[in-house]
Amino acid sequence: MSRILVTGSADGLGRAAADALLSAGHEVVVHARDQERAAALDPLVDRGAHLVVGDFTDRDAVRRVAAELNDAEPLDAVIHNAGVWSGRAVVPVNIVAPYLLTALLRGPRRLVYLSSSSHFGGRPSLDGVDWRGRSAGSYADSKLFVTTLAAAVARLRPDVLSNAVDPGWVPTRMGGPNAPDDLELGHRTQEWLASGDEPEALTTGGYWYHRRRLQPHRAVHDEAFQDRLLQTLAQETGTAL
Repeated sequence: MSRILVTGSADGLGRAAADALLSAGHEVVVHARDQERAAALDPLVDRGAHLVVGDFTDRDAVRRVAAELNDAEPLDAVIHNAGVWSGRAVVPVNIVAPYLLTALLRGPRRLVYLSSSSHFGGRPSLDGVDWRGRSAGSYADSKLFVTTLAAAVARLRPDVLSNAVDPGWVPTRMGGPNAPDDLELGHRTQEWLASGDEPEALTTGGYWYHRRRLQPHRAVHDEAFQDRLLQTLAQETGTAL
């Protein structure tokens, strides 16, 4: 059994993944952005889940969460699930926070990043990106960046299994009630990549949709773009990968 962090697990796909992993016997660390949201996780905590709280729009809060986790038992896997659809939090939450956690957390040998088919509409350009969220960010760009981060980590950390998952457009609070995809299938792939022992689950550098490996945006595997992204994030956060 594994110790697995699921960020953004107060509801939606993160909650479903944390619930399923806990039911499967794994040790699960759940995350909420504040104490009010954390109250929704009481049923999982009562079943043995551990809780961390931190607002991922705040880089210092991300660092505090990472320090708290590094002081506890080592993590085996992280599902970088936390995400927002629109507004000023898009870039800080969708790409800066997972980058910082990746750079700061010690130990995880499996990393799963939540992508989206929207990443195909992202621009492989770092010019003019508002990394601090002073203005509304591009969801498509943020998902292209985080998918590229997953591929870069797979290249630079060969001892780590790093993958990106498109969960589909599912009927969560963010996806809306009329989303056409399957909510159950929407969280199964990231659980499988975080904990499965089948040969395909032990691969790295993939972009997955419902346990099928697909070709992502061509910029994702462009090593020069990967390096530019990592360099920009390192300069912006003061933390190198």
